[in-house]
Amino acid sequence: MDTSELEKKMSDAMGQASASMAAGMQNVISQVMQSSMNAFSQKISEAMPKMMESFMTELGDSFTFDQEAFADAMGLNFTEEELQTLLQSLMSTDTSTYNGNLQKFGYADEQKPTAINIYPYDFEGKTKIKEAIDAYNQELKDKEEYDRMVEYTDFVGILMSSVTNIINAISYVLVAFVSISLVVSSIMIGVITYISVLERKKEIGILRAMGASKRNISQVFNAETIIIGFLAGLIGVVLTRLILIPANVIIRNLTGEDIYAFLPLNAAIILVVLSVILTTIGGLIPSRKAAKSDPVEALRTE
Repeated sequence: MDTSELEKKMSDAMGQASASMAAGMQNVISQVMQSSMNAFSQKISEAMPKMMESFMTELGDSFTFDQEAFADAMGLNFTEEELQTLLQSLMSTDTSTYNGNLQKFGYADEQKPTAINIYPYDFEGKTKIKEAIDAYNQELKDKEEYDRMVEYTDFVGILMSSVTNIINAISYVLVAFVSISLVVSSIMIGVITYISVLERKKEIGILRAMGASKRNISQVFNAETIIIGFLAGLIGVVLTRLILIPANVIIRNLTGEDIYAFLPLNAAIILVVLSVILTTIGGLIPSRKAAKSDPVEALRTE
């Protein structure tokens, strides 16, 4: 009997069976290893926080130090400015050079000056120096030699400009207050003139009865307001000139300089004229009311 065919089939079946068993065993082993690793990782994750907490507690108990002794040991012999300069030098990315260090130390070469400070004796000298520098710069500008132009800063001019702006602001505020006071004064003059018209109605009636026209009555009250305005302005100017005498003495004693305040003649005349104009405007309405008064009713007024 020929058994070769049977042996061949048996060997093929055994090969397939061994291959299937090897694949199954590999799957089973991989599943077991995967589950074991998952369980092991979970156990380690659960135990790790407790172990770290215990380790940190034991580590903290093992190391102790005195804070005051540590602060004394870390003391620096630097002032605040020196420490700030040190930190700025450490944070700077500039490359230090010999010339750069000399410049930082304040070294100056008289042959190659980088800056010049000019101190004139008075404002006239400062103005002449400024005009000379401006003329020099303009000449170089015309030649398009911009790199040779002189850059300067007029510190006194900046200071005086700031002081001038402050004085102008204060002057505007004072002008506003004076304007308000002038308006109120004009109203008060009008009220006083109106009261005078009411109190002098009988006098108005007598003047009308004697042949005075409405225009004449109006001129009488306008003349009175003009005289009042002129006298008020004149008194104000005279009082101002008198007050300036002790005020200038006080200013000189406080400042030690020959500084004084004065009232120019042109300003005094303008103030007197302004006073006359304002009083005249304030008396226009009462004077018109006086001119329109009925002579018969004015004579009956007691």
